[in-house]
Amino acid sequence: MKPISGMRPKARTWVRLVLLGLAVGLVLVFVVAVRLNPYDHDGRPLTMQTHMQLGLPPCKFYEMFNKPCPSCGLTTSFALLMHGDLTGSVRANAVGTLLAAFCFALVPWSLLVALRGRYLWVRSLERASLWVVGVFMVLLLIRWGIVLTT
Repeated sequence: MKPISGMRPKARTWVRLVLLGLAVGLVLVFVVAVRLNPYDHDGRPLTMQTHMQLGLPPCKFYEMFNKPCPSCGLTTSFALLMHGDLTGSVRANAVGTLLAAFCFALVPWSLLVALRGRYLWVRSLERASLWVVGVFMVLLLIRWGIVLTT
């Protein structure tokens, strides 16, 4: 459906429901992040392995190569940011800090679009989603390259 000039495109009902579910899911992610303990026994921020508190196994890539994978530190970064530790969050995984901030902003955006039925600031959700995923993947790989060379 082509939007009339000056009008924001309408969001279909199923898209509105998905965005509502996304907002709820992201809020749950942030609640879990708040409940995690991203600090060691001495109170220093961790840089990785907070995900193991969720019952997940250690990173196999790290175990095999003694180097972090591109996503190492994401859970820790989210948890540290939710505890108000911006510096620790950036040290754990700077892309995780950006991703957490983006997801935090995505919650009210998703709710507004779901409730109003019109997209805000985007004409195509598919194109915007592709750009967001692409940008975060490139950032993760750039950060990974930096981590591997230091």
